[in-house]
Amino acid sequence: MDLVKRKAKQLGTLMVFGLFMTQMNAQTMETITLGGGCFWCIEAVFQSLQGVESATSGYMGGHIKNPAYREVCTGRTGHAEVVQVAFDSEILPFETLLDVFFTAHDPTTPNRQGADVGTQYRSCIFFQTEEQKTQALEAIARWNASGHWSGPIVTEVAPEQAFYPAEDYHQQYYELNGEAPYCRAVIAPKMKKVHEAFAPLFKVN
Repeated sequence: MDLVKRKAKQLGTLMVFGLFMTQMNAQTMETITLGGGCFWCIEAVFQSLQGVESATSGYMGGHIKNPAYREVCTGRTGHAEVVQVAFDSEILPFETLLDVFFTAHDPTTPNRQGADVGTQYRSCIFFQTEEQKTQALEAIARWNASGHWSGPIVTEVAPEQAFYPAEDYHQQYYELNGEAPYCRAVIAPKMKKVHEAFAPLFKVN
């Protein structure tokens, strides 16, 4: 009986410890919604990072409900193509996440990323908390002061609005269509650029 009791006590301790770790992890989980041109590119980058639980392509910042891709592409709905990132800030600090974001796209070109032109491709950060807002504005100031980009950053910083996940065929686009011409010509170079700058952050396959 003593052995059984000891085993039960050990199991109970492990369960309590596991619950404690789960609660700790829950306390460090955050969500931020980012736009930086085509959402395929931003999604591919953040899906590759340690600490990211999910990266979901979608639409935010518009004035109609449940927009479809064909509507957003017209630029008339006001939505931006965005990626909602759920991440563990203990593993991937928000400041570092923003540094990746400002490396992965050009935040100085209003409503444009390369050949993708329109308000749906604007650079934007939709924050959930005042702390996220403060850190986003501080990151913009820091990047402007660094002189990394030749012009001032025009990234929109706004409160989170309704998020509409994009159609299924947009999710994990780079992972599932890596050999497609757009992926090879546009996304792959961005991935390489970010990997060169932040290699230790990438997940090990």
